[in-house]
Amino acid sequence: MLYLVGLGLSSEEDITVRGLKAVKKSCRVYLEHYTSILMAASQEELEKFYEKPVILADREMVETGCDEILRDADKQDVAFLVVGDPFGATTHTDLVLRAKQQGISVEVIHNASIMNAVGACGLQLYTFGQTVSMVFFTENWRPDSWYEKILENRKIGLHTLVLLDIKVKEQNYENMARGRLIYEPPRYMSISQCCEQLLEVDESKGTKAYTADTPCVAISRLGCPTQRMKSGTIKELSGYDAGEPLHSLVILGRQCHELELEYLLEFCDDRRKFKQDVLRDQEYFKPAPWVPPAEEEDE
Repeated sequence: MLYLVGLGLSSEEDITVRGLKAVKKSCRVYLEHYTSILMAASQEELEKFYEKPVILADREMVETGCDEILRDADKQDVAFLVVGDPFGATTHTDLVLRAKQQGISVEVIHNASIMNAVGACGLQLYTFGQTVSMVFFTENWRPDSWYEKILENRKIGLHTLVLLDIKVKEQNYENMARGRLIYEPPRYMSISQCCEQLLEVDESKGTKAYTADTPCVAISRLGCPTQRMKSGTIKELSGYDAGEPLHSLVILGRQCHELELEYLLEFCDDRRKFKQDVLRDQEYFKPAPWVPPAEEEDE
């Protein structure tokens, strides 16, 4: 059996009872280590809690070397641990498909993830649209395919969850070209950098999916004891120090319910200004009032 086990958001203790039982009886335990990280638990702490070794599975192992993960999983139990929920990344869907192609039974054990825990900021989950990912810009690579998704969400009034990039076990171009296994230090995108990139792309596009005054809520270390929220405009949050990672951002949609707004006011510096910012932003993409068709005159 291959077990895909969600670990939750923060601590080694966030695993479910069923997930822990699966880990305890597995012969090998892998920890996916590139789409996210457990913010309050190290590999050593996981090994102590599980009382068995944990193998770190980087992007290369999961995407190109998954035969090692699936080795003998038709004869013995293997656990593949994922921060958040197992299906929070499409890579894990691919792993399940490969297992089934080899006749390996798969059991998925779900857990909390950013995709549902984001409701802690006060915005209702069913008012969210497409989720987008913001990657680190480089001098020669500034992808902006996410912009159209934000535009689509905003046109129909829905909030947008923006997941911020992390870089774990990444090589620079020179080391990659020379075949040297030298890796860059881990990097985690901040709220301020995300907002700066949002503003840069909006300026280049000119279609105004959002503006510098569009209200947002910054989410830091969701699920940790040090969890923190901050409401403000994109421009204001571009200068915000959100502290230690991990960070996420929600761009508000036009349909912000009064209860959602009341919750967000707890996280802002100037309640009156933020409320005005939200009310002004609701005019963007607001549908034109319905006008009844003109009656045809009798001839």
